[in-house]
Amino acid sequence: MEDNKELIALIISIGAGAFSIIASILNWDFFFENRKAEFLVNILGRNGSRIFYAILGLFLFFIAYKISSK
Repeated sequence: MEDNKELIALIISIGAGAFSIIASILNWDFFFENRKAEFLVNILGRNGSRIFYAILGLFLFFIAYKISSK
């Protein structure tokens, strides 16, 4: 049962990280015009938000790496 939880966490981390990085690289309007992302866009600007989400995606990949190396 514990292996299933780790596998699910690994898949979610990789998927969310990849989605975040791809959205920041391709500058998707639907991603950055979302009301939940609007807060960061207002504070950091569009390019700052893109950098933030790219770093967030890399962090999620790091989390997936740590989960898989147990």
